[in-house]
Amino acid sequence: MDKLTNETVIEKLKSQFGDGITHISEPKGLLTVETHKDHIIEVLRSIKEDDSMQFIYLTDITAVHHPEREKPYAVVYHVHSLVHNVRIRIKVFLEKENPTIASATVLWNGANWMERETYDFFGIIFEGHPDLRRILNMDELGVFPMRKEYPLEDPNRVDKKDFYFGR
Repeated sequence: MDKLTNETVIEKLKSQFGDGITHISEPKGLLTVETHKDHIIEVLRSIKEDDSMQFIYLTDITAVHHPEREKPYAVVYHVHSLVHNVRIRIKVFLEKENPTIASATVLWNGANWMERETYDFFGIIFEGHPDLRRILNMDELGVFPMRKEYPLEDPNRVDKKDFYFGR
């Protein structure tokens, strides 16, 4: 069996999805691929079921909020090929209004809890999820705490004033 490299994975994805793969990078050697939300299940299924890649272990699903971007929410999938000991990160950027994406539970049962956590903290809606509800926060919490919508500190705190520090 030939060693699986990032270049091999890139070639396979480009040949199969073409313009469906929008950006490729390798920060610190970790292959990172961006795709559209319409293609995410096809891309995940492809890397999982391809006998030459075998990315069968879904390590994590999370999100990142970039409020300065046009599409501020990035859903990030970390997948590992245990056979080849190669990892890949797949990102999908979602619009601010109605951030929805297809659920990966059709491929991995373990995606259930990861998607619930991502929903709970970022408000990303995973269409087709069997039980999308809060998992760690209170049900009556009206916000999604990991969104960068609020200041990090209370501006009314008096113990953070410069004159207390001789400035």
